[in-house]
Amino acid sequence: MTGARQQIDSVEDPVRLPLGARRGSTVSAPGSSGGRMVVAPWHWARLDPDFAEERVLWSRGFRHVAGLDEVGRGCLAGPVAAAAVILPPDWLPRGLRDSKLLRPEERQRLDVEIREHALAWAIAFVEPAVIDRINILQATLLATTLAAARLPIRPDALLLDAVALPEVSVHQRVLVSADRLCASVAAASVVAKVARDRLMRELDVLYPGYDLARNKGYAAPEHRAGLELLGPCPIHRLSFAPCRNREQMSLWEDGSGAGALDEEAGTDDGDFAYTHRQPEGG
Repeated sequence: MTGARQQIDSVEDPVRLPLGARRGSTVSAPGSSGGRMVVAPWHWARLDPDFAEERVLWSRGFRHVAGLDEVGRGCLAGPVAAAAVILPPDWLPRGLRDSKLLRPEERQRLDVEIREHALAWAIAFVEPAVIDRINILQATLLATTLAAARLPIRPDALLLDAVALPEVSVHQRVLVSADRLCASVAAASVVAKVARDRLMRELDVLYPGYDLARNKGYAAPEHRAGLELLGPCPIHRLSFAPCRNREQMSLWEDGSGAGALDEEAGTDDGDFAYTHRQPEGG
């Protein structure tokens, strides 16, 4: 084991960086379970996303490049959310990063600025009942596809984080850790995170006892304690192990929460979305 550790530590960066540009092996990540995130050596200087990937696509004639990202994939409760954002090539939000590396107040500020300045943005949610029916991977692909499809400006190319959309014919560029590398994907991660967090705070009022306003549906100790005491409610993902085989829902007989989501969205297909486009010349 000692030899294996020495082998890992001996890996060199693909690109040599000045000593002053190096970062530590972990960074603050308020959105992660432990509060910090391990950063591989070759990502030490890539925490601040830029337009490098977008510029390659722009140079090839793809005018409207949309970044896409999802949030809530590993949660026990609530929908999985995805956002799509098309940024103008001459504007980069101050302090933009992957949403997991930002404080809540920074995400809120960036969310407002991104929605104000973006050429177009869209958000889509896929609810727990659909997740249970088609599995979380397919639900994530569905939410991401819906977000891309509902952009009011048709994208010429998509930048995605680690997943491709097989049902979408638009040109796609898939990258690992795209939310740390690409400005438009980082912007999408912020918009999706802020929208889903807001929804989970609203659902916490409908379904108290799980601390959803704070844990946002993730498997925090308080959430697990609520499951033990109350059993699942209509927004829990019953196909996920901590919720599986927990039949007791007598406290939530009306299922009003799930119905409220559909009614608010004005849809009957288990998802809902918000869209926006900057006025021409704005």
